[in-house]
This record gives sequence, structure tokens and C-alpha cells, in this order.
Amino acid sequence: MTADDRLRAGCGRSLSLYAPQNRNPPATMQRWGARTIEADVYGAGGAVTAVEHEVAALLGKPAAVFMPTGTMAQQIALRIHAERRDSRTVAFHPLCHLERHEERAYEHLHGLVGQTVGEEHRLIDVADLESVAQPLAALVLELPQRMIGAQLPRWDELVAQTEWARARGAARHLDGARLWEAQPFYERPHAQIADLFDTVYVSFYKGLGGIGGCVLAGPEDVIELARVWRIRHGGEVFALWPYAVDALYGLRIELPLMAQYWRQAKELAAELTVLTGVGIAPDPPQTPIFNVILDRAPEAVRRARSQLAATDDVWLFDRMWPTDPPARTRIEVAVGSQLGHFSSGEIAALIGRLRELSVDQADR
Repeated sequence: MTADDRLRAGCGRSLSLYAPQNRNPPATMQRWGARTIEADVYGAGGAVTAVEHEVAALLGKPAAVFMPTGTMAQQIALRIHAERRDSRTVAFHPLCHLERHEERAYEHLHGLVGQTVGEEHRLIDVADLESVAQPLAALVLELPQRMIGAQLPRWDELVAQTEWARARGAARHLDGARLWEAQPFYERPHAQIADLFDTVYVSFYKGLGGIGGCVLAGPEDVIELARVWRIRHGGEVFALWPYAVDALYGLRIELPLMAQYWRQAKELAAELTVLTGVGIAPDPPQTPIFNVILDRAPEAVRRARSQLAATDDVWLFDRMWPTDPPARTRIEVAVGSQLGHFSSGEIAALIGRLRELSVDQADR
């Protein structure tokens, strides 16, 4: 464990939605104790089947299968789509999770070929897709595009992109890990968004606050094959009910709050934009997730975060990335129930202090 890890774990409060202070086991077990729990056996029955049925209905899909991880679910979906077409190529944004965070497992495990489309700093558009010459097995779209501040395309643009794929015989797959956070922006039911896609993956541990797990939804024949691939991936573990029970909690308690969290994110972003040297991307936020941009170098920001953790007993963020020009830093903020741990105006004051403390060693 690094010094930063010890500071992160030891702070009394954290603005990070994923910090241990906001995802602790006692709170999870209290949620379990508030409902009747029915166990599954190797992913069949009980709470697991209940989640599958609930999500399939919510997304308007004929069937759904519970998976331990999104990494597993998406690779399986794309493998199935590729085997039904004359292409092994799948297209996605350059910052797609499949490309950046899974060690190119789609290639090594399934023999798929990745084709990045567009540029890192912006969303894919139809003009980018028109430049793709080779036949595709699938087009993967992530809603929202998390690594660039959880941005979302306009509805007409999203429809045009999925229609482009349909017209070319490519499957349309939605990386909906954060679809729950994206839905309020479109002001359309989840099922209407999902209807644009052949298969949809949604996560339970991100905005819904679960301990893990996800669902892959789509046509019955695809989902039956996905169950077979879940076995092949080693994902048919003896009991998935702890994940499923927490997923049910998130679906029923956290999901209805997404519009409220989005509103709070916009209010917080507005407070931050008046600070010197602080920017917001996108401005205003399109989901409860957005980036804070500081006019300070990443290493200086990292040191300032540790200093505030030591002096104020608060951990401000987990994820940060350098941005152009080099002496700037993007910080990810995800708004959820953790905002209740901070008083009015306190977060803006802490971010202001973070910037003030983020002085590069060369400037001291």
C-alpha cells in the first residue's frame, strides 16, 4: 500500500464516489438486512434472476444475463456479434474501455480486431464513421464517454450513428456502464435509448453504488449464447447473490435519484467556474459526472491532495489526468449521495485551496 493509499483510506470523508468511506462493507450488509434475500445457484434463480428480469424490462430487451464484470460481458457480446458476420473488426472511440483498460483482451482472447474512430479529445460523429472503409462486426458506443468528462452526443446524432451501423450490417453495442447517469440528459425512457442498440451492457457498481456485477441485455438467442460464454470465461461462479441484492438496491433506491444528482452536479460546477484557474468540462455537465480542470501540473496537484488529506481529513478525488497544455490537470468528479457529507460551499472552497497548494517545486 502506497502512502497515498493509506491517506485515502484513513480520511474521514471523501468526495470520490468510489472511496472506501462511501463504499464500506457494514453499509452494504445493512442494505442486505433490509430485504429478503434469495440465493442463486451458479447464477440461476433468486436475486440474480430477479435482476435479469428487472433490467431486461427496464431496457425493453427480450432477455438479460448477469455477469461478474463488464470486461467479461462486453467481450462476450462482441465475440457473438463477430461470429455472425463476415468481419472480426469492431469500431470504438480511442478512449474506449476495451482499448485502454483491458490489455486488449478482445484481441488476445477472441481474435477480434479493434478499429479506433475519431479523436481522443471529442465524441465520435457520423463523419468519423464515414471514414471507416472496412466491414465491421460491431460499432461500440459508450454513453456517456467517460474519459472526456462523461460527454454525450445529441439525440439526432446518436440515432444517425446507430443507423449508419445498421445500414452496413454491423451490430450496435452500447457500453452503458454509466447509462443510468446518461438517461436524464436525453429525457427519454431507458428502453427508448436501448432500442437503438442490439445489445446493451449496464453496470451496478458505478453510479448505483453496488459492490460489483453487471447485466448484458439483448435478443434471447444472443443472451443464451452469452450464458455459454460466461461459463467459458469462468464467470459462472457458485453464488452471485451478494452482487444481485446490491444491484436491486441500486435500481430501486439510487436510480430514481439520477436526475437530482445531475442537477447537483450542474450546481456544483457553477460554483467552481467562478474560481480562478478552474475550468469545467463539459460546461455545464451533461451527467452527474464531469471534469474539473486546474491550471496546475499533475504532480503538484497530487501533492496538494495529500496535503489536504493530512491537514483536513478529506480526500478530494481519485482519478486525474494531464491535459493540454502539459501544466494542466483534469480531475474527475462523480456526484452521488456522498455530497451529503459536505456543507454548502465547502467543496468549492476545498478545490480553491487545492489549486493554491498546487505549486510546482520549481516555483517555490
